[in-house]
Amino acid sequence: MSKTPKLIQSIERSAAILEIIAQQGGGARLQQIASISGIGKTTVHNILQTLDHLGYVQRRSGDMRYHLGGRILNLARIAGDDNMLRARLRPVLEAVAYKSGATAWLAVPSGDQATYLDIVDPNGFCLNLATMPRRENLEGSAVGWVFLACVPGLGKRVLATRANALDANVLSKIEDVRIKGYALDIEAYRPGLNGVAIPWRENGEVRASLCLTGPPARFPQHRLIRLAWMMMRALEQLNVQ
Repeated sequence: MSKTPKLIQSIERSAAILEIIAQQGGGARLQQIASISGIGKTTVHNILQTLDHLGYVQRRSGDMRYHLGGRILNLARIAGDDNMLRARLRPVLEAVAYKSGATAWLAVPSGDQATYLDIVDPNGFCLNLATMPRRENLEGSAVGWVFLACVPGLGKRVLATRANALDANVLSKIEDVRIKGYALDIEAYRPGLNGVAIPWRENGEVRASLCLTGPPARFPQHRLIRLAWMMMRALEQLNVQ
């Protein structure tokens, strides 16, 4: 007979709360969670505050419910649907790459980093990056700025662990990307490459980012801004379909 493991109550309760939110369609109120779980309202609130800080649940503006956060959705993505996401967005990636002449990238948030799932490089601008790691830190790249600005709680959580957490320029950049809906990289991340990235949302949640990069002479800032709107229209058509 196997020995019953010693269970940690706080983890049991956290798991139960996440399951309740999922069972309620991905969003549930504090009182509802406390009633279903049988856990005291104050304890549920404290656990939710911790899960919110860690990115496993989130609150939305004007909504009293707690929703599953980007971090737990990323775990589900990592576990099974990278290939499905890549296949779904590949036609858009090819369309924007060939229409713009730039290199197109597909990236997803992965913990506190970005993972690149796909690339379309019609003009070979990024052949020298063939051995680049699939995972990169968020700070500095256009894709990284998109995730820091648009994934609820991610920017706050990542910056809290970095030396530049209180850098006013960093916070201003994140707010600028949040307002405009796109992020620019003017040779800041890699010399010889400019880039622009936008978020892709599904059911209101940021699931991925599309990015276009190319030489500064062919892709100056004013053209990158136009390409950002072109990518947005392409993703809108995908969502309609």
